[in-house]
Amino acid sequence: MIDDADHNPPAPLPPADAAAPTTAPGKRKRAVADLNRGVEIIKGYLRTLPDRPGVYRMLNDEGDALYVGKARSLKKRVTNYTMPVKLPIRLQRMIAETTQMEFVTTHTEVEALLLESNLIKKLMPRYNVLLRDDKTFPHILITGGQDYPQLTKHRGTRTEAGSYYGPFASAGAVNRVLTALQRAFQLRTCADTIFNSRTRPCLQFQIKRCTAPCVEKVTAFEYADQVKEAKQFLEGRSRDIQTALATDMQAAAEALDFERAAKLRDRIRALTAIQAHQDINVEGVDDADIIAAYQEGGSTCIQVFFFRGGRNYGNRAYFPSHDKVLEVEEVLASFIAQFYDNKAAPPLILVSHDLTEEALLQEALSVRAGSKVELHAPKRGDKKRLVDHAITNARDAHGRRLAETGSQAKLLAGVAEAFGLSDPPKRIEVYDNSHIQGAHAIGGMIVAGPDGFIKNAYRKFNIKAPEAAGDDFAMMREVFTRRFERALKEDPERAGETWPDLVLIDGGEGQLGVVMEVMAELGIEDVPLVAIAKGPDRDAGRERFFMPGRPPFGMEHKSPVLYYLQRLRDEAHRFAIGTHRAKREKAISASPLDEIQGIGPRRKKALLLHFGSARAVSRAGLADLQAVEGISEAVARIIYDHFHGEG
Repeated sequence: MIDDADHNPPAPLPPADAAAPTTAPGKRKRAVADLNRGVEIIKGYLRTLPDRPGVYRMLNDEGDALYVGKARSLKKRVTNYTMPVKLPIRLQRMIAETTQMEFVTTHTEVEALLLESNLIKKLMPRYNVLLRDDKTFPHILITGGQDYPQLTKHRGTRTEAGSYYGPFASAGAVNRVLTALQRAFQLRTCADTIFNSRTRPCLQFQIKRCTAPCVEKVTAFEYADQVKEAKQFLEGRSRDIQTALATDMQAAAEALDFERAAKLRDRIRALTAIQAHQDINVEGVDDADIIAAYQEGGSTCIQVFFFRGGRNYGNRAYFPSHDKVLEVEEVLASFIAQFYDNKAAPPLILVSHDLTEEALLQEALSVRAGSKVELHAPKRGDKKRLVDHAITNARDAHGRRLAETGSQAKLLAGVAEAFGLSDPPKRIEVYDNSHIQGAHAIGGMIVAGPDGFIKNAYRKFNIKAPEAAGDDFAMMREVFTRRFERALKEDPERAGETWPDLVLIDGGEGQLGVVMEVMAELGIEDVPLVAIAKGPDRDAGRERFFMPGRPPFGMEHKSPVLYYLQRLRDEAHRFAIGTHRAKREKAISASPLDEIQGIGPRRKKALLLHFGSARAVSRAGLADLQAVEGISEAVARIIYDHFHGEG
């Protein structure tokens, strides 16, 4: 059985004193619009929304789309709807009718923009009222019938000759895309009257957003190439453009035409910046479905993306009900068979796993559709990246469902039962260390509670003791000593909420023993300690747990509690690794000149520009140092003495 209620929390009941609407016999009674209820429903999503680009949909109690919006940051954008007093009456009515929301993350805002326009055209949501008809949507137009076509925004009937691209969701959206196109392809945007009367280049030429065809800074042939590349970009062929530009740049460099090579390099950089990960619309995927499954803790989320005519028409998350012992391949195959029971399958279905009885299922789908259907689990290339993107969305939706359906409380109760705690923990601290051969050693602490991860409580520990670097036991000793000495100093009575109800340690019996010694030295006896170690061959699902006074033990492979503990462990690992990398990159980018007193950014820049490197500065003589602008005799002496040990 497929549960397509999606990953949304159940809507609260309307106020008791709300008037019940009258409905015709046999029809489902619609929920009463309630602004406060709508705000609370939207707030429920904020805890798990990422600070990433994407598209969101607001739905009513019948599942109809009320509004489709694009955001550079889903979390920040959706937060705006929790403050309705600042919004127009129209949007307040929309919030009052909202009973659920759906989300899809994208790599870039450009992708979110393209997906938003596709969804609005397909779903025609009531509160995207200004964008219902094509005539109200703005387009991008590259004019035709001219030696130097214009790149411009167009709204209304298509009476002018040229190539149209869109529709886009709003004038602001088109303006952002136009700016990106100007940087990458440098086409003129000025009207014909202005273009024909120019006698010198305008500001757009100065800031490298136009090649100034108005005063023949570019030939008609070269400009035609720019137009061709811009069209290819708007048609989704950006990789071809980048390859061609790179080839031209190399040829220009080999011909010693460094000025042209530099211009081509700048255009490649601009194109890369706006089209960094074009995985949401992949060339070669015309009519296809992408079906990806993510399974953890005995439950599965399946994301289905629909591509028609090469355009992404959006996605939906499903949570099939199944026995938790079933493997993901079986769940996915069963889902696909049911999913296409009342609909024809497209010619291509990209899946995330090799399916059980794949040949049989493929044949059945072909018979039902009346044409050949291919099931394919890509292993590399653009199609694999597309499937990976769907898996990411499945994982995100799975995490939202886990937090939103109230299972967090059940998980914490399960944690308490597994570890013999008297009550479900309200604050869990998880510790991990990271270093490379002892360099840039970092200890990380993450915190979780009933509402998920408490990221403002995360802490990093720069390992100070030289003898501790590279010694995991010594690092753990330093981290726990510093953490709990501070806790005893700041809150000896434990009146606040900064003391953990459970401590998880990424490690085994040895790490646990070190932590027990530290706690005993500090006189702390009532903080539960658990070490979590990966199983044989570091196999996730076969973890071993170590607790004081208890033999090592494991948990059922598909236990939701085990999955939750794995997530905590993995988050601690991610935080420690990320903090370590940031420290390492900072150290790599540091310069010996930073250590010299009196050498600020301006003098440092002057020295590097003059000598080319910090090493060359260290080898320079006094006279050479004084020759640098801004370096006096006294400063030159300080620099020289720093590197040569005199003074």
